[in-house]
Amino acid sequence: MTRNVLVAGAHGQVGQHVTELLAERGDTARAMVRDPDQTDEVEALGGDPVVADLTEDVADAVEGCDAIIFAAGSGGEDVYGVDRDGAINLIDAAEDAGIDRFVMLSSMGADDPESGPDALEDYLIAKAEADEYLRQSDLQETIVRPGELTTDSGTGTVEVGDDIGLNAGNIPREDVARTLVVALEHDELIGETFELLSGDEPIEEALETIAPR
Repeated sequence: MTRNVLVAGAHGQVGQHVTELLAERGDTARAMVRDPDQTDEVEALGGDPVVADLTEDVADAVEGCDAIIFAAGSGGEDVYGVDRDGAINLIDAAEDAGIDRFVMLSSMGADDPESGPDALEDYLIAKAEADEYLRQSDLQETIVRPGELTTDSGTGTVEVGDDIGLNAGNIPREDVARTLVVALEHDELIGETFELLSGDEPIEEALETIAPR
């Protein structure tokens, strides 16, 4: 079954991979960007561009969508405005539009922001509060918390767990994107939050180990 999936943050490094992967699968990747100048780039990846700002009204962006993958990020410039409030705004819009499925790109360390580096504490707090808001919503959520992101080519193999550890390793953005897309298709992952790093297990197989815990 093909889906119409809104990709929030489609022009970001993870979001570009998500957009391309969805298009390759035959889904409609509704590529949400804030800057109209970015529409050609996401369209070239196979996305259907829509211009919208997470900090403003996003009702038009979510209209007609079946699911959302949140891959947006502030880049450290406005963590509470984008990573928390922007996510909350999109969650509310999804509920209003009757969208059920929401896959959230979060961050390892969001379960205990004070244990991370001081420079990341506000970011992790923002992610933690957005994650909790999503859990308390009526949406069918999956929350993916990767470790440090790299620009290396993806390997297609990962490690997943509940408490891998903030400094235990890293993971290519391409593998994070693939995990978000695969998670969208697995209803048994609804209600699950898991950490993610590079590892030795194929993504599909690794995700199948989560729900039966």
